[in-house]
Amino acid sequence: MPNLDDVLAIILGGGRGARLHPLTKLRAKPAVPVAGKYRLIDIPISNCINSRIYRIAVLTQFHSVSLNRHITRTYQFDNFHTGWVQILAAEQTLQSDDWYQGTADAVRKQIREIVASDASHVLILAGDHLYRMDYAALTKFHWDNNADVTVAVQPVPKQEASRLGILKVSEDGRIAAFVEKPKDPAVQNQFISRPDDPERPFLGSMGIYVFKTSVLIDLLTNFPDHDDFGKDVIPNALRSHVVYGYNFDDYWRDIGTIRSFYETNLELASANSEFSFFDPESPIYTNPRILPGSSVQDSKLKDVLLSEGCRIVKSEVSNCVVGLRSHIGPGAKVKDSVVMGADFYDSPSGRQGEVPLGIGAKCVIEGAILDKNVRIGEGTVIKPFPRGTEIDAGTWVVQDGIVVIPKDTTILPNTRIAPE
Repeated sequence: MPNLDDVLAIILGGGRGARLHPLTKLRAKPAVPVAGKYRLIDIPISNCINSRIYRIAVLTQFHSVSLNRHITRTYQFDNFHTGWVQILAAEQTLQSDDWYQGTADAVRKQIREIVASDASHVLILAGDHLYRMDYAALTKFHWDNNADVTVAVQPVPKQEASRLGILKVSEDGRIAAFVEKPKDPAVQNQFISRPDDPERPFLGSMGIYVFKTSVLIDLLTNFPDHDDFGKDVIPNALRSHVVYGYNFDDYWRDIGTIRSFYETNLELASANSEFSFFDPESPIYTNPRILPGSSVQDSKLKDVLLSEGCRIVKSEVSNCVVGLRSHIGPGAKVKDSVVMGADFYDSPSGRQGEVPLGIGAKCVIEGAILDKNVRIGEGTVIKPFPRGTEIDAGTWVVQDGIVVIPKDTTILPNTRIAPE
């Protein structure tokens, strides 16, 4: 039986992240802040560490500077530990001068590093999901069944079927059929795996895979045009290899769109959140910053996930995530919003005429995402738009009705961003 030292975890850094624009305008998708003080990449890396899988490679390509910086600052094992977290960036070689063309192609272009690791098994993970999983249990299931490939699967409702890979599992747990993101209802009906559960009749792929290393290399090298795991590699593997489905019926969110990002963050601020960061057995790790405790003066807070280093003065904040170093000025009302905070504090003197960092006095902010280092001038009003509304006004963007203020943006005083 192999052991966890024989497992190499590979975390996919994602593509352009268009569905999370403008949060991905200046950063890779896994570097997007979540829950006030974390980044999305912290989730799979923490799951690996908690599962005692200590060899972790992160594949990066687009806007990777902040992601690389965060990983380098955060995940440093000491000299007496065999583990490591390393970054494998897209690069030109004598064999290829292309960028990563898909999830599988990204791994294919790093086969040399996989072979050099001498790992007998490879764990493939996504960098934009929120969940807590014991990968040791997943790999044990894989080994116990002597599987060539194991896919982590979860029950999903009908409305999610078109966004995920949908599969059918036989009684012994082997995957019998797989289809990627089926849009046709007739095709979906052929893949109902849970007829007794009308709320979640399908089994969806979580984008988490365990491969025997030899099988992974075989599938990637013998089929060089197979660039995506869900679309190409897994369906092809069903024809020639033993592929099992590992059931995971617990909290899992794909944070791939502005709407899902917004709603997931606000869920975390509620008192009955299904996912908790207050878990001493399986903590989520991140960069330990040296920041003062947050200061809340004469303010009213309700259902707020509050990070370190914040200053909230004579304000009302409800159902919000408030990120690191956030400043909310006197008389402001902030509701149903994700405030990511800032990377730094304004100097005490500031620049003459410049809008201060954070949310100014007497602002009304509702249904918005404020990215890092934004400056919201006093008296500004931001309200949500009807769902489905898409607007790009430059200094602000509306995605599916949610107002997003991009990173480093200044909104002048008394600006109104709201439906007419």
